[in-house]
Amino acid sequence: MTPEEIFKKMQTLISDQFSIDEDEIALSTSFADDIRADSVDLVELVMAMEDEFELDEIEEDELAQLKTVGDCVKFLSGKLNQ
Repeated sequence: MTPEEIFKKMQTLISDQFSIDEDEIALSTSFADDIRADSVDLVELVMAMEDEFELDEIEEDELAQLKTVGDCVKFLSGKLNQ
C-alpha cells in the first residue's frame, strides 16, 4: 500500500471520528493542536487504524510518537510494507 493510499484512508478515519471535512486534514495536521484530540480520542483512532489496516496492537511507545497525520502515514507505511 502506498503512502498516498494510507493517507486517504487516514483522512477518512479521522474525518469520521472527529467530524472534520477530509479536505481539512493534511499530513501536517497535529492531533493535539489542530484536531484537539485527547488521549481517549487517540486510543479510539488507534483502534480504528488497527482494524482498518489489519494490524496487531500498536504499542504505547509507538503511539507516543504519532503526533501528526504524517507521523501515522509514515508509521503505517513501515508496518504494512515490511
